[in-house]
Amino acid sequence: MWVPSVTMDSTALYLDITDSAHSAPPWVRSAFEIWTEYGLLLFGVLFLAVWWRSRGLAGSRAVALAALAPAVTAAAYVVSEAVKSTVDEERPCRAVAGAAASLVTCPPTGDWSFPSNHSALAGAAAVALAMAVRRLALLTVPLALLMAFSRVFVGVHYPHDVAMGLLLGGSLAALLVLALAGPAGRIAAAMRASGVPAVVWFTGPGPAR
Repeated sequence: MWVPSVTMDSTALYLDITDSAHSAPPWVRSAFEIWTEYGLLLFGVLFLAVWWRSRGLAGSRAVALAALAPAVTAAAYVVSEAVKSTVDEERPCRAVAGAAASLVTCPPTGDWSFPSNHSALAGAAAVALAMAVRRLALLTVPLALLMAFSRVFVGVHYPHDVAMGLLLGGSLAALLVLALAGPAGRIAAAMRASGVPAVVWFTGPGPAR
């Protein structure tokens, strides 16, 4: 079903944030520009670190959760993109009259604004990583919130875009991990027991015997 636009309106908050962005020191603006473009790579590094750690742990659940984290994050992106394709909300950097120029290039028409894919990815990664290693929530949740805020700060999303992206990504990741952790754990256990060197290398042999 085609939806002409979203009904939420956070234009006033968008203007407040983008105005504050232009009055911020140059180094702050530069930091946000870099973070909004490349910050998701840090979640990729965390995926690898959590997987590598899981290879030496007893049981197969840790390996399963580590493997599921990037998978459910990718699924969240697909769902976010599907929602975006049904909602033709124009980017605020083109639609909001009198708004300060965006700090990064405004995406072209057709790359719609709602929801924020960056925020959906960050929300999903934050939740999935925290479910794999609980104490990581102290790092991943602030990083996800910072990513979402940066999309508004640089001028390419409304606040409601990023809020919905975080909610969509985080909730979908949690549901998928809960649903798939059991089957994935059994697959990881079978892989560890297979004796195939490449397969055992991927899952790890567990604690040294």
